[in-house]
Amino acid sequence: MSTKFLAAAGIALICATAPAQVRHLPCRKDESSMTYRLVHPLHKIESTSKEVVYDLEADPVAHTFKHVSGTVDVTTFDSGNSNRDSHAMEVIDAIDYPEASFEGTSFVQRGDSLYAYGKITFHGVTKDVTIASLPRWSAGKLEVDGSFSLSLTEFKIDRPSLLMIPVEDALSFTFTAVFGLD
Repeated sequence: MSTKFLAAAGIALICATAPAQVRHLPCRKDESSMTYRLVHPLHKIESTSKEVVYDLEADPVAHTFKHVSGTVDVTTFDSGNSNRDSHAMEVIDAIDYPEASFEGTSFVQRGDSLYAYGKITFHGVTKDVTIASLPRWSAGKLEVDGSFSLSLTEFKIDRPSLLMIPVEDALSFTFTAVFGLD
């Protein structure tokens, strides 16, 4: 066998058995957010929190994910209407359940989309959920935009009403999570 072939085979073997470079990626909180959308036949409500704490373990070289979590203090959502926000906090019992969180441990990449499988805890109830996202890797950061929906009734939340008409059961979320790669 030629020396070049043995050297190439040795390098390939080393690369194939090299450990993954999984590491904790710091969240850029000032660039990250979460927004919920609640729909009533007469209007739509959007409220955003810039106080979301995302945590990620990933391999920035292989662009793979090992663990992700997110936690938000539900009282930090702001719709631009303090009366509406106060009522929303009453509806979700924010005093008793001040945080909502997600823990994801299983990931599937399909094309450009990434699906995180895990558990979400909201209003004292924990359920399995799949969160679809679009990760964008660049030289200095990873930006992940995604969305998911929850059923208010599955999380034991009485649907608020306006003029005796309840809001839709689906509470939709969109988020942006930005992580430093430096």
